Amino acid sequence: MFERFTKDARSAVVDAQLVAREAHSDQIDTRHVLVALAERPGPARTALSDGGVDVAALVAEARAKIEAGDALDPAALAAVGIDLDEVTRRTEATFGEGALARAGRALRGRRKHIPFTADAKKSLELALREAIRLGSKEINGGHLLLGMTRAESPARRILSDAGADLDRIRHLAEGTSEAA
Repeated sequence: MFERFTKDARSAVVDAQLVAREAHSDQIDTRHVLVALAERPGPARTALSDGGVDVAALVAEARAKIEAGDALDPAALAAVGIDLDEVTRRTEATFGEGALARAGRALRGRRKHIPFTADAKKSLELALREAIRLGSKEINGGHLLLGMTRAESPARRILSDAGADLDRIRHLAEGTSEAA
């Protein structure tokens, strides 16, 4: 499938890996791809901008959510007898403030290849389906955006939380996809 990607779409996938590395992420999800698409000129950023999305604010929010990571759920851990606050307190008392965060970053930094999450893989598959539906022989950034907005994903939630009109953005991405 990757051979059908345009230069724009390939760059977005490569840039998503860079976003993940910068954030010390364990995996690449649709938020990373959304940031990559929104930060560079192309059909996806055009659709977002023309759809009324404040692209700079969207990127900042997505990066903040990526940086925050998928925090442990203290209530779920408490249900099995683990007090996360106490674990953190004892760890920091022994190894210094921020020891758990530093350890997590160090472990994540050792990985050479960052895998895609299931939702990111699904959005790439949906991008192919969108390209076929639109009669395109190639997959561009607009198709990637369509794939991410077609099914529930972290990127779709960020767009919704930002007040984006997903139907309008999809319509605009379809138009730029066909024109590209």
